[in-house]
Amino acid sequence: MRFAGPKLAVGVAAGAVLLLVTAYVERGQDLEPRENLEQTADPAPKPAVQNVPVERTRSQPVAVDPHTLAVKSVLPIHGPFRHGDYAWDESRAPAVGPVIITVDLKAQTLSVFRAGHEIGAAVILYGADDKPSPLGAFPITQKDADHVSNLYDAPMPYMLRLTNDGVAIHGSDVQWGNATHGCIGVPTAFARKLFAVANLGDLVIITNGKMLNVGAALSRN
Repeated sequence: MRFAGPKLAVGVAAGAVLLLVTAYVERGQDLEPRENLEQTADPAPKPAVQNVPVERTRSQPVAVDPHTLAVKSVLPIHGPFRHGDYAWDESRAPAVGPVIITVDLKAQTLSVFRAGHEIGAAVILYGADDKPSPLGAFPITQKDADHVSNLYDAPMPYMLRLTNDGVAIHGSDVQWGNATHGCIGVPTAFARKLFAVANLGDLVIITNGKMLNVGAALSRN
């Protein structure tokens, strides 16, 4: 972790500061696998692998359908949301359904939606100016509960990989003044809960201050 700039106020409800934008999200190009295996003269056929998201760099976000996320309810968050804070409540959401994660760098918040219902929200750490977190939509391509960064030799518990050039969501010591090298850091207890509900291919949408129109979404008191 390194020190970032001045503290930003985080005094808004997480459900109201998250966003879904598509105008500036460009469709990425598929990447080659990390390892190019040598071809034999008569390679044996391999079974097709289903539902494995294509790896991307931070400059290759995916396009997003504007109707991907219809918000049906948001968590009630009373008072300022401070570094280290999080909320989690699955009681009014379906037990199954598509999971989408939204991140607002300006508001320093992350929210988790299942079937349109917000089930979790947390204050985050994000990339410092020289190593910013990318904007756009990225599918989760790897899960590793005990990951250790091979670049910085640092633990990244409950890691959800977003790009193949070092961006992930993971558990962190979320304190004011700290920053990451581009990852999204969340409180480790929250990261454990997020890890349990997230699956490969689930979409993470990262934006910087644009508002999500929650429309008639209800706050669950």
